[in-house]
Amino acid sequence: MSKQPRRRKRMPQRICIACRTIRPKRDLVRIVRTPEGDVVVDESGKRNGRGAYLCRQRACWEQAFKRRAIGRALRVEVSDQAAQLLQAYAKSLPETLPAEKSEQDSA
Repeated sequence: MSKQPRRRKRMPQRICIACRTIRPKRDLVRIVRTPEGDVVVDESGKRNGRGAYLCRQRACWEQAFKRRAIGRALRVEVSDQAAQLLQAYAKSLPETLPAEKSEQDSA
C-alpha cells in the first residue's frame, strides 16, 4: 500500500477593510462589535460579535479612521471613547509592515 500525501492545512484568509489586501487571518487584527454594542480590539480573534479585520500597520488604521470604514464594516456608529481606544492601539503598531521574504530574496 502506498501512503497518501499529506494534505496541507488550510489557512483562513481575511481582507483588510482599509487596503483590501487578502492576508492570513493571523496576520490581521480583529476589531469586534460586541453584543452590548461596544467596539473593541480582539487580539484572540475569538470574541463573540461582528468582526472586521485590519493589517498590523498604522497606515491601514489611519486610512480606516479617515474613511470611517470601521463603523461601516461593523454596522455601528463608533463612539468617541471607542475611537480613542482604537487610535491608542494603532499608535503602538509600526507605520508599515516589513517587506515580505520573497521581495527581500529577489533584491
